Amino acid sequence: MDFQNFIKSISTINSEILLASVAHRIMAPAERIDLMNVENFENINPREAAVMMLFYPKNGLTHLVLILRNSYNGVHSSQIAFPGGKVELSDLSFEHTALRETEEEIGIASEKIKVLRSFSKIYIPPSNFMVYPFLGYSTEELVFNPDPSEVAGIIELPLVDFLNEENIISRRMSTSYSPDVMVPAFDIQGHFVWGATAMMLSELKETLKKVL
Repeated sequence: MDFQNFIKSISTINSEILLASVAHRIMAPAERIDLMNVENFENINPREAAVMMLFYPKNGLTHLVLILRNSYNGVHSSQIAFPGGKVELSDLSFEHTALRETEEEIGIASEKIKVLRSFSKIYIPPSNFMVYPFLGYSTEELVFNPDPSEVAGIIELPLVDFLNEENIISRRMSTSYSPDVMVPAFDIQGHFVWGATAMMLSELKETLKKVL
């Protein structure tokens, strides 16, 4: 999609009603849905994080940036994700966390990003995190400078490819909540994108489909 047409749709995107768990469930394995239905989060005291869903122009077309996380000893090792991370005590808000982490991870300064709105928070049972996504955009082409200690690669995803229904796939795999489960995912440039990132992408996709 032409980036100027995307910019013209911003006010509509900002006022659109979010689908929240309805959209999340589209990309959630059945075995995970019950784990998401926590009635009292005070009992489990989840850690908090925020991520940035960042759109920008590249060669005149709208793109979305994702990252490939480094391999490490953890449940999200080598996964595709949005730039973002855990809340620090010095952060003024979840939005501040998303902006700070985006600059730290991929080298895009906060002043280059216009935060449009927040999206629905999502609970991640395996790591006990509550994640707060934000939709942002930059009006200039971006040059990424990823932190090699956290980011193994940058994925620049054209919006038209993201909205392509043929990118929805599934695979049988072993997860932290089931040894044998069929998992829905996005096929993004050969990467199997599942779990919380896929669920956040689902709400983003369903929102954009209504206005673009």
